[in-house]
This record gives sequence, C-alpha cells and structure tokens, in this order.
Amino acid sequence: MKLTTTLMASTALVVAAGSAFADGHAKMADSMTVVSWGGAYQKSQQNAYTIPYAEMHEGLEVIWDESSAEAVAKLRAMDEAGSVTWDVVDVVAADALRLCDEGLAIEIDPEKDLAAAPDGTSAEEDFGELLVGDCFIPQIVYSTTFGFRTDMVPDGVEPPSQICDVFDLEKYPGKRSLEKRPINNVEWALLCDGVAKEDVYDVLATEEGQQQALDKLSTIKDNVIWWSAGADTPQLLADGEVFMGSTYNGRLFAAIEEQKQPIGMMWDAQVFDLDGWIIPANLPEDRLHRAMDFVKFATDTQRLADQAKYISYGPARASSAPLVGQHAELGIDMAPHMPTDPNNAANTFLYNYEFWADYRDDIDAKFQAWLAQ
Repeated sequence: MKLTTTLMASTALVVAAGSAFADGHAKMADSMTVVSWGGAYQKSQQNAYTIPYAEMHEGLEVIWDESSAEAVAKLRAMDEAGSVTWDVVDVVAADALRLCDEGLAIEIDPEKDLAAAPDGTSAEEDFGELLVGDCFIPQIVYSTTFGFRTDMVPDGVEPPSQICDVFDLEKYPGKRSLEKRPINNVEWALLCDGVAKEDVYDVLATEEGQQQALDKLSTIKDNVIWWSAGADTPQLLADGEVFMGSTYNGRLFAAIEEQKQPIGMMWDAQVFDLDGWIIPANLPEDRLHRAMDFVKFATDTQRLADQAKYISYGPARASSAPLVGQHAELGIDMAPHMPTDPNNAANTFLYNYEFWADYRDDIDAKFQAWLAQ
C-alpha cells in the first residue's frame, strides 16, 4: 500500500548546514520514496522528518510506501529486476545486516555522512554501540511487548505482569495475538519453558532448541490470532477480540494515551530492538544524493528528539535524550513511556541481531511449516 504525499512549501527555508552532497554542485532528485511501517510510527516520522525537510526543499515530492515488513524480499526482487524504486528504507537492525551482507544496501561512513552532535561530538561516538552494522543508520530504540484488556482480567485475579502469563490459559483465558514470524515468539517460548535468558540463543541455534520453542508455542496455538501489521494487535484489543497481544510499545502508547482504550502495558521481557534507515544500493546519482541528504538531516540530534514528541520510542543518539520533553499534542511527559525508562526496563530481553541475520531464513521456514500444521 502506498501513500503519496506531495509536500509543497510556499517559501523555502535557508538550510544553514548542508550535507556532504548538498553543496550546490550535486543535483538531487525532486522526488523521494520513503519506506516505513505505517500507523503511528510513520506519522511520527512525517512530523519529525519529512514535513520539515520538505519545507527546506521547495517542490519536493515525498512518496510513502508501507512495506518495511517485506523490505528484504522486495529489495531482493528489485535487485534481480535491475530496477530499485525505493530511496530510503526504514528497517530493523537485523534486516539491515542481511541487506548489507547481500550488497543490497550501501555502506555509511558516520563521520562523513551523518551530522555531528551540537557540541561537536562525532556521530560515531554519539550513536556509539547502536551502530551495529556498516549500512545501518540507527533511528530509535523500541520494544516489542504485550498489551492486555484491563476490563477482561478475571475477577479476583491480578492483571498479567510476567511474560509467562501469556502461556497461562487457565489463569488468563482468552485469545492472544502474536506476530506471524518466529522472532520474539521463540525467545519468549524458551524463556517460559525454563531456558535461562543468557542461554536462549545458544539453545535456539540447535534444531532441538528450535523444536522446543515450537512445542511451547503449540500449547497456546489454538488460542492465537496471528498478526502481520503493527496496527493489528491494538485493533484486536480495542475490539475485544483478544485478551492480550504483542506489538510495538509505541502502538500501545497510542492506543492507551491517545485513543483512551482500556488497555494495560506488560513490560516484562520486552524485547529491545533498533530501527533505522538503510539506503538501497545501485541508485541513480541524483536519487542517491537526495537520500543521503535526507538521512543526514533526519538523524541529527534535534530531529531524533523531535520524533519522541509523537511516539514513545527512545532516540538512538545520546545527545538527543536530554531534549526529549512533552508529547507535542497531549502535553504529557514522554520519558516515563519510553521502553528505556528504568521502571519499564527492569527485565528486558536483548535482541541478538547477528543470530537472526544468520538463522532467519531457516527458522522462518520451520515456523511457517509449523503454522501450516
């Protein structure tokens, strides 16, 4: 599904600091296709990034494509066809590593291609360990966690608060919604089948461990509605079709704080992950210049802090964190809603990017075969 937004500024603003490419000599394309996830997250990107960027570049057309969940497969197909139609693609870190390994994304030099912090700290130092791949430009820290219907908690029972409550159909009856892919589901399954947190990926690297995870998931399979889009679980919760379900913490924030749905958050074993930009390989020169200029602007200190005004994801730059304030529309303090807040991060699960870059295709195939059984 594509959303085309033509952002025409009546008066172009003067850009004080140009990028490595916007030096008056390199021609930049007058349109740009940005790929993201839709929903509240994409809206936050539009507010923080593309709208102000377009105001600085009169006549620029920004085309949105909500295909990030299929980015790897679609970029592979585009590469085979010799026609890449995307310019900037929002992906999770593990997919960025895969695309980089396959030569489908360009390598980024943080010192040259990304803006320094306001105090002069280099981008490389400011992003720090979140620069997990040569082609990946970090944007936000988010988590996948669970929401539940507060009005569907059984009488006399405490609301669910532990990850293994998801697997307890006796204490917490009702449908669950889980993402239609193995990532996160198999980790949670092993944790709730007695595997220590530090051993999860060692176990999951074996065929026996993969089967153990699927067997645990089988105990609730008949009560699961599988989702593919981030908007699915909030809608299923709002409609009362599920008692609890996994989704991105920002989606739950929107449902709870903006839509005032009777939904609670369950932060236990939330899975931290990184999301950010890649630029596809083999772009024409004018489109490459536009893409590079945009990501330098969109990942500077202020812009990453601005995104946190619209959604509860933590900015990936250290210099951005002190600038996070109140929600732009609700007027509430955003810090307590961040997955990185100490009250929410007491028991997190750290996503292993390298593991999923190596094992994703094989475990995906097993997971889909298990779903079909």
